[in-house]
Amino acid sequence: MTNPIGIISMQFARPFGREHMHLFRHMRTLGFDLVELLVPEPEDGLDLKALKTALDEAGLGVALAARVNLQRSISDADRGIREGGMGYLRYCLEVAHALGASTLGGPLYGAPMVFAGRAPTPVAEEEMKARGARVIEGLGVLAPEALAAGTRLALEPLNRYETDVISLVSQTVTVVDAVNHPALGILFDTFHANIEEKSIPDAIRLAGNRIVYFQANENNRGYPGTGHIDWTGTMQALADVGYQGPLTLEPFRRDDDERIGLPIAQWRAPHEDESEKLKAAIAFIRHLLAKTGGRA
Repeated sequence: MTNPIGIISMQFARPFGREHMHLFRHMRTLGFDLVELLVPEPEDGLDLKALKTALDEAGLGVALAARVNLQRSISDADRGIREGGMGYLRYCLEVAHALGASTLGGPLYGAPMVFAGRAPTPVAEEEMKARGARVIEGLGVLAPEALAAGTRLALEPLNRYETDVISLVSQTVTVVDAVNHPALGILFDTFHANIEEKSIPDAIRLAGNRIVYFQANENNRGYPGTGHIDWTGTMQALADVGYQGPLTLEPFRRDDDERIGLPIAQWRAPHEDESEKLKAAIAFIRHLLAKTGGRA
């Protein structure tokens, strides 16, 4: 048995349609076991049965990433917006059930900043506490529903430039422990942790067996091994806490383009065949798993 290694690729960003499903087989030949997909919007008109068939035929598992926005945020003070957030996450759980997704992950608490086009604003101490309470309450309701849907919620801390609700692993641990339900765990992303944590290995050990999904991203959002993250220490920490779940790559492409003013905080399709880079990344991760005592 091996750790599933998945990838979320720019070509799988919205819109994702039937015309992209043939890529699943190619992913499988590269050595991936799992694909992470953004939850399709109802207006996308994606045939979930056809998608499930394509995944099964390719032999790929699937995980889902939720896309919260300012109108669907379970941490918001506005009751209507919180209800919108709960309704959206329930829809996500329906999609997860239809696809047999192992996890539904992301900033499930809502309140995006940069990618929603808004600047951070001051928050009073009382409101900060209220936000936390609302998140715990909402996830406490949703966790049993996730269990009934056959999936797990994976709560992801994002860096300070993308959210002002949960940016630290310690904050995520507080929420997960308060909810105290087996269907809620932590999504650990090394890109965000590289910005916010004093030590990625220590943060992994703090999260411990609460980690249910792991995204192996380089400090520059490139492929593992091409930046400065201590991957040996990171993989050793995962082995120390007995992590057995997926290891997913989530690169934002720069394509070696260093022009001034180039926007990189966005999804975009590749301009080259990345098969060799992807295979090299898989080999790199599997080598470290074997080296540190994790599953190879």
